[in-house]
Amino acid sequence: MTAGESMEALIAEFINQRVWAIVGASGDPEKFGHKIFVALKGAGYTVYPVNPKGGEIAGDKVYPSLADLPVKPAVVDIVVPPAVAEEIARECAELGLRRVWLQPGAESQAAIRYCRENGIEVVHGDCAMRRRRRWD
Repeated sequence: MTAGESMEALIAEFINQRVWAIVGASGDPEKFGHKIFVALKGAGYTVYPVNPKGGEIAGDKVYPSLADLPVKPAVVDIVVPPAVAEEIARECAELGLRRVWLQPGAESQAAIRYCRENGIEVVHGDCAMRRRRRWD
């Protein structure tokens, strides 16, 4: 299996998980943290928005951190700058969260390496929004 084929299989596995957290969720409809949250929710996923600012997005409570979520999400979708993504990857390891999707713009080699070295499956180099047709 090539690297591209194995990434496709990993993406399919992630998409089959129905409980996601969006780290970097935003109330701003122009931001990807908002678009991904609303699109996944609209496709029937259970989605938890995470942003240290808190508040609400589309009527849902925004949690300040992954540790504050009421359940463990199956997938953590990260939509923050690379330096913050590296911190979130460490938080995922501490919380036993084993699937991380690093959105373009959030990924760094350090975050990818950290995930791999700590038993976290990681999708990178691809946007979840590109995969929308497979969510339903």
